[in-house]
Amino acid sequence: MSGEIAARLAALEARVAALGHAVVAFSGGVDSSVVAAIAHRALGDRARAVTAVSPSVATGELEGAQRVARHIGIAHEIVPTNELARPGYRANGRDRCYFCKTELYDTLAARYPGVALLSGANQDDQGDWRPGLKAAAEHDVRHPLVDVTKDEVRALARLLQLPSAEKPASPCLASRIPYGTGVDPETLAQIDRAEQAVKALGFPVIRVRHHGILGRLEVAIEDLDRALAAERGITDAIKRAGYQHATIDLKPFRSGRLNVEPARPATSR
Repeated sequence: MSGEIAARLAALEARVAALGHAVVAFSGGVDSSVVAAIAHRALGDRARAVTAVSPSVATGELEGAQRVARHIGIAHEIVPTNELARPGYRANGRDRCYFCKTELYDTLAARYPGVALLSGANQDDQGDWRPGLKAAAEHDVRHPLVDVTKDEVRALARLLQLPSAEKPASPCLASRIPYGTGVDPETLAQIDRAEQAVKALGFPVIRVRHHGILGRLEVAIEDLDRALAAERGITDAIKRAGYQHATIDLKPFRSGRLNVEPARPATSR
């Protein structure tokens, strides 16, 4: 397997080298980290990683991206984006990510005109609801990993010894808000406070789903029993973040759940 992954890495480097120059939309997650590492290996100082910051980004994500960029050695820039200024994003329809990615790619295209923009979208992303890919197509964004599975991406990250190789996905905070419920800075900050409070209790893979006065926690399956045993402390932490009620979902965390399940009531305390 290692030989196959090494051959895959060489092919990806050749693919990116043909671009001449590149800017990587860099969150610090495993996908964009692999693309940034490949771009740096293929293009050297003709590659740059750019991380967008806004109220939609969870606490700690920027610092994580900075650590990965330093490890790779790629030039790294931080730019502000303002997706909250876009009515389509604030309305939080099922196409919310389209407006978020449009804001990102508009910002990058204006800052680096004529330079190839790269994303970390991989083969597995093609099977999920990803309106952000439409925005990428409108900006001619390239996806070097489009034919690489998520498992292969992680294998590449291990081969490259990236610190983000095992990092769980961390989409924007708005993904915790059910479609149709408006997005605003105060709600995003409340979700962030709640998630940071639960993570401080020793639960690294979580989501706090926002349902008005209720914060509903989803926990990774391997931590669910432990979380239920510590329910009182966890729900108290969520309420201190600003929720009147809090509950732990008996179903474990599942990425993209809001894309396939309607919002449902939950028993709270």
